[in-house]
Amino acid sequence: MPSEPLHARSPKRRFPFLSLSALSEASLSQAQGFALLALVCLVSLFLFMGDTLFNTRGEPREAVVALSMLQDGNWILPVNNGVDLAYKPPLLHWLVALCSLPLGEVTELTARMPSALALSGMLLGLYAFLAPRRGVHTALLASVLTLTCFEVHRAGLTCRVDMLLAALTVGALLLLYVWHERGRRGVPWWAVLCLSGAFLTKGPVGAALPLAVMVVYGWCQGAPWWRPVLTACWIGALACVLPVAWYVAAWQQGGERFVALVYEENVLRLLGKMSYASHINPWYYHPIMLLAGWVPYALLAVGALFVVKWRSCPLTTCPWHRLRDWWRSLDSVERFSWLAFGIILVFYCIPKSKRSVYLLPVYPFVGYGMACLCKWLAHEHARLVRGYVWLLAVLAVLLTSMWGLLQVDAVAAVVLQHAGQKAQNVAFVEALRSWPQGVMAWVAVLMPVVAFVAWVRHRRTHRRRMLCAMVVALPLSLHLALDGYYLPRMLNVKSDYYCAQRIKQMVPEGRIYSFRTDVTPGNPMHPFTINFYLGDRIAPYEAFRPAEGYLLAGDADIDAFKERYPQLATSEVMDLQHKSCDDRKMLHFYRFTTLSTAQP
Repeated sequence: MPSEPLHARSPKRRFPFLSLSALSEASLSQAQGFALLALVCLVSLFLFMGDTLFNTRGEPREAVVALSMLQDGNWILPVNNGVDLAYKPPLLHWLVALCSLPLGEVTELTARMPSALALSGMLLGLYAFLAPRRGVHTALLASVLTLTCFEVHRAGLTCRVDMLLAALTVGALLLLYVWHERGRRGVPWWAVLCLSGAFLTKGPVGAALPLAVMVVYGWCQGAPWWRPVLTACWIGALACVLPVAWYVAAWQQGGERFVALVYEENVLRLLGKMSYASHINPWYYHPIMLLAGWVPYALLAVGALFVVKWRSCPLTTCPWHRLRDWWRSLDSVERFSWLAFGIILVFYCIPKSKRSVYLLPVYPFVGYGMACLCKWLAHEHARLVRGYVWLLAVLAVLLTSMWGLLQVDAVAAVVLQHAGQKAQNVAFVEALRSWPQGVMAWVAVLMPVVAFVAWVRHRRTHRRRMLCAMVVALPLSLHLALDGYYLPRMLNVKSDYYCAQRIKQMVPEGRIYSFRTDVTPGNPMHPFTINFYLGDRIAPYEAFRPAEGYLLAGDADIDAFKERYPQLATSEVMDLQHKSCDDRKMLHFYRFTTLSTAQP
C-alpha cells in the first residue's frame, strides 16, 4: 500500500489543549452545545464569585435586607439599618436568604448567587431558543457573546435586582413567543411564573414590558387589534396573583409608609418627580451606554460600519416602501428580536431616571444580532475580524506583562512614585504585586497568555468558526484573569470590611449609631457597606437619640453633630484612617454620653 502523501498527513498536535481547530470544525449536537455553554457559565461566573469584597453601597444595601430576614424572621417587610423599608419587592432578597440558609449567614458568595444563576439561566434559555431555529453554533456564539460583554458580565456578578429582572423578562418573552408559535394553546404557565417573578423583583414594569412586546408582535403578525390586547390582559391578570398577595401582606405591616414608598418608586420615578435625585440623565443616555456596555465587541461593530455597502441598505437610501418590504422579509424570530429590542429601549429612554443596567433585557437580542454580524464578517471580511482578534490578543499579553513587571522592585518603585504615594495607590500596587494563592488563581493570571498562544498557533487559518471562537475566547480569558486575580486584590483595598473588623473587636455586640449631614427627605443615607459587615447593627442616631453609645461619622460630619446635640459629650475612640467606599468620607469612631454623666 503506497504511503500517504506528506502534504496530506495531519500535523501532530504537540499541545492539543491549545488547538482550536478541532472545536471549530466540530459539528455539535444541541445537547453538546448546551453542556458546553453550561460549563462556560460555571467557569466564568462561579469560580471566583465570592473573592471580591463589597466595595460599593449598592450590593450591601440589597444583601443586608436578606440578612435582616434571617435575623428577624420577617420575610414579608424586613427593616434594615434599624428603620428602613426595602426599596424593591422581595424576590431577590428571598433568593439571597435561601442561598444563605445552608451557611447560616449572608456572604459575598451567597449574596451574588441569585444574579449568577439568573444570568446562567437566561443564557441557557437563549441557547435553547435559538439552537433549533438558527443552529447550534449561532446559538452558542450569541450566548457567549452576551455573557462576555462588559455590562452583562458585571451584572451577573453583582448582588442587585437588575440581572434577576432581566433574566425573568427575557424568559417571559421567549416563553410567550414559543407559546404563540405553537398556536396559543392552553395557559403559558411558565411564562406567567416568569412575569410574576419579574413583578416581585422590581414592580409592575417587570410584567408590563414583556406583555407590551407581545401585543405589538401580535399586531405585526396580522392579528386583529383586540386579540393580542385581550390575551395580554388575562395573562397579566394571572401574573398579578402572587405579587398582589405580597403587596397586600406588606401593606398590612407597613401601612401608609409602605404605600408612599411604592408610589414613589413606581410612579414618581417614572415621572421624574422623586423626593431625591435618582440617576437623572438625558434621553440619549441609554444608546450611548448600550454601546459602552458591549465593550469589547462594540469595537468590532464600529469596524463593521466601514465595510458595509451602505448603498444597498434600505434604511439610508431606499424609499419607505422598501423599508416596509425589508420588514416584511424578516422571519418571525428576526421580527420578534427587533421588536423586543426597540420597545424596551424606547421605554427606558422616557423616564428621567436612567441607569445602564435598566437595558439588560435587550442584551440577549443584541447578542443574537452580534452573532449574525460576527459570522458574516468572518465570511466576507475575515481580515477585519483577525485585526480585531489581534488587538484583544495584545491586550491579553499586556495585562499579564503588567503583573510580571510589577514583581520587579525597580518598576514598582517607579509606579509608586508616579502614583503620588497616596496610601490607597500604594495599597493597590502592593496588592497587585502579591503572588497568586492556589492553583485557580495561577490559572486566572496565566489564562490570557494561554489564549494568546492559542491564537498565534491558528492565526493563519481561515476557518470562520475558528475566528468566531477566538472573538469570544480572548474576552473570556480576560474576564477570568480580572475576576480571579486582579479585581479582588484591587477592590478589596477599598472595602470597609477591615474597618468593620476593628470595630467588632472593640464593640462585639450592641447597636452602633451613625450621623450624616447629607440626609434628604425620602432618602436617608447610611454607611451601607460597613453596616453589612457589622451585621446590620448601625442605625441613624436621629431615629433613636439615645443618651449614650457609639457613633460612626465622617470627618466633615462630627462638628455638625456636636452643634446639633450640645447636651452630648463626644470623644474619639478610633480614627479608622479609611475612606468609606460608599461616599469617600474619612471614617471616625466616637463614644458619646450626656454631659450630666460625662464627668467621673
